[in-house]
Amino acid sequence: MISRLQILIRSSSQQRYTAVANGTSGVGSLVNLKSYCTKTEQVKNEFNHDQDETEQEKPNKNKGPQRKRPPIKSFVPAVKNPFASASEKTKDVYLSMVNIFAERDVHRRNHVEFIYAAMKHMSEFGVEHDLEVYKALINVMPKGKMIPKNIFQAEFMHYPKQQQCIIDLLEQMEDLGVMPDYEMEAMLLNVFGKHGHPLRKYWRMMYWMPKFKNASPWPLPNPVPDDTLTVAKLAVERMCTVDPRSQISIFDTKDIKDALDQTWIVSGMSPDQSQLLKEHPRNKAVYIEGPFMIWLRNRTINYFTLRADPDMEFLNSLRNQQIDEDDVTHLHVPFFGKVPRKPHQVGKVRSVHQQDDGTIFAICATGTSTKDSLLSWIRLLEANGNPSLGEIPVLFRFHSNVGEKAIQIEGNSEDDMPMTRDDDTTTTTSEKPQR
Repeated sequence: MISRLQILIRSSSQQRYTAVANGTSGVGSLVNLKSYCTKTEQVKNEFNHDQDETEQEKPNKNKGPQRKRPPIKSFVPAVKNPFASASEKTKDVYLSMVNIFAERDVHRRNHVEFIYAAMKHMSEFGVEHDLEVYKALINVMPKGKMIPKNIFQAEFMHYPKQQQCIIDLLEQMEDLGVMPDYEMEAMLLNVFGKHGHPLRKYWRMMYWMPKFKNASPWPLPNPVPDDTLTVAKLAVERMCTVDPRSQISIFDTKDIKDALDQTWIVSGMSPDQSQLLKEHPRNKAVYIEGPFMIWLRNRTINYFTLRADPDMEFLNSLRNQQIDEDDVTHLHVPFFGKVPRKPHQVGKVRSVHQQDDGTIFAICATGTSTKDSLLSWIRLLEANGNPSLGEIPVLFRFHSNVGEKAIQIEGNSEDDMPMTRDDDTTTTTSEKPQR
């Protein structure tokens, strides 16, 4: 019995091995072994099979006319940026390109990429502050299909790529100070619905931007004029509002006979500053400091100040005269007896121009910001009601580099007059070099 079982086992194992070798299973059912291969192995086998066929066909192709296969070309879509290749950088050209894209296709494919490209080139066309251009870009978006139908689509940002694109556009408007109008609200409502995130961004902008639009006490024309003289006049007027009696004067260096620079000078000075300059000791110098920078929206202007060191004796005397009004130990009741008189009720009052770090006499902005223009400013101040400047030494104390014409003004060599930070050069109106 045992010998019969051994014979049966040997015969069954031999049949299984032969079946595997012939591509069949042991039970007699035909199974293709390639079906058990992985996908990469199948691709590899097909590639090897094709390579073997090509090698076999090589000697046959040499006998007759062979057929050339066209070269395989990789598909690379050519995307042309119309804003970068535009010959004219104007608003009309910009809007025409936006209209061409909106009318080119009903489905308006790649509209998000087009809007981002248009926003990138706004400054080149000078339309980054134009509300009409922003509304034209919003009008590129398709209408109706991106409106959420339920609360889940609304809260999970239905069509997030498109909504984020318009949010970025609104943020650029907010950064540049372009305030939207009610027509833009209707456009956003038609594109994203009343629950869309861009419309929420619009509502926040319409709440805060009107509050900050008129918050500044120094209103500026919109847009700020390009004329540098007009911008300098606006800047000096803004800084001189600390004293309502300040007067703005516009000088021309042509009135000075020895002036090297032919430019304009905008000067601001009040009667109190003129009186402080008149009372200034003749043995103490005054300084011309600068240039400092002031921003007027998106424009900057450099200005200079004429100042002196603080009068510490006068400031200390004012500190000693100060009385703490909240100290109840010196409380006086005026209903009983004589009304007490406050000590030091009549005395010298500290001016707004007398600060702890110095006394400011005047400010100015020149067209060239050079030493020669500032020297002409001192001469013009001396000729217009400030004769004491001819007796007071004037020092130039610059905080940054100035024009190279300072060498011609002082008559020194470049080694004697370095243009570095806190460069002090002494000159008096009575010792000005004659040219």
